[in-house]
Amino acid sequence: MDFASSEEQLAIFDMARDFGATHIAPHADAWEQEGTIPRALWPKVAELGLGGIFVDEDHGGSGLSRLDGTLVFEALAMSCPSVASFLSIHNMCGGMIQKFGSDATKERFLPGLCRMDQVWSYCLTEPGSGSDAAALRTRAVRRDGDYMLNGTKAFISGGGYSDCYLTMVRTGQDGPKGISAVVVQDGTPGLSFGANERKMGWRAQPTAQVQFDDCAVPAENLIGDEGRGFAYAMAGLDGGRLNIAAAALGGAQAALDKTLGYMSERRAFGQTLDQFQALQFRLAELETALQSSRILLRQAAWKLDQRAPDATKFCAMAKLHVTDRAFEVANACLQLHGGYGYLADYGIEKIVRDLRVHQILEGTNEIMRLIISRALLTEHAR
Repeated sequence: MDFASSEEQLAIFDMARDFGATHIAPHADAWEQEGTIPRALWPKVAELGLGGIFVDEDHGGSGLSRLDGTLVFEALAMSCPSVASFLSIHNMCGGMIQKFGSDATKERFLPGLCRMDQVWSYCLTEPGSGSDAAALRTRAVRRDGDYMLNGTKAFISGGGYSDCYLTMVRTGQDGPKGISAVVVQDGTPGLSFGANERKMGWRAQPTAQVQFDDCAVPAENLIGDEGRGFAYAMAGLDGGRLNIAAAALGGAQAALDKTLGYMSERRAFGQTLDQFQALQFRLAELETALQSSRILLRQAAWKLDQRAPDATKFCAMAKLHVTDRAFEVANACLQLHGGYGYLADYGIEKIVRDLRVHQILEGTNEIMRLIISRALLTEHAR
């Protein structure tokens, strides 16, 4: 594996970073206070080809690799992890439809998704089934050519904001083999939303319950085959975990960059903070944590692109390692700012709040440990 980024990949990273610096970073605090991302941002994102990163060009996408995607989300998260992560969820939906949808389904949904005429959300978690996702209870019953949905999804990024909801529902028996994936479009009768959740971080993106009460969804909105939805959801999460790890990495890198600038100016005991050897050693540890995380993330993305048999294990390892290290780096950067790190004006406390949830979503890091250990034991038993 070649660890050097190609000229094209460097250009992708620079494009996303510069876009974020121009169109996201100056507004991130205001969007957090308002609790929403202006819809006017998304057409600008789509113009760069970032609305359908993993969708092929025939359907309006960019056809980029998973490794390319990690570069995009790391770069965007340097401006705001919350906005970058919201876009990653939209792209996770696009990648799932690209991989598992029929030709008719792709033609119907993907062009609008790539143009970001429609913003997409992913609905798996329920109030009673978080880590045990296969225990979901939202049920879809066939009736007169439709699926009639009843149930509730929880912690949905974009709940009440998005245009389409890629939703895992139970169409058959208990367990993972009874789950299917359907698209529920905004405005469908019987679709409603809870109040926006009050959150520690990720405040720019609205989060709410998504509720189905005799919600009639056309049968043609089924993605792939009935009963295969859980497999699709788990496959989508492999890529989603890479994206979330990349966004955590970008946020932590931004925190370290801010800290280096602060320490080069802040003086104590007659010299700038960056001249104290003990603090230099701390910086060395933070830089090593980020660079080692970057290597593991790139390797996992490469394995997913190559469809390696151990790709799922590596995606879980990357998500576990990168999100843990990224939060630790951001928290240490706050400490190095002293009291100023606790003030919103310095931009560090927001990063700390935003990155905390990366250790929880797309499968908690405890579940990542379970995935890794099971894969390891299976490999050993062969």
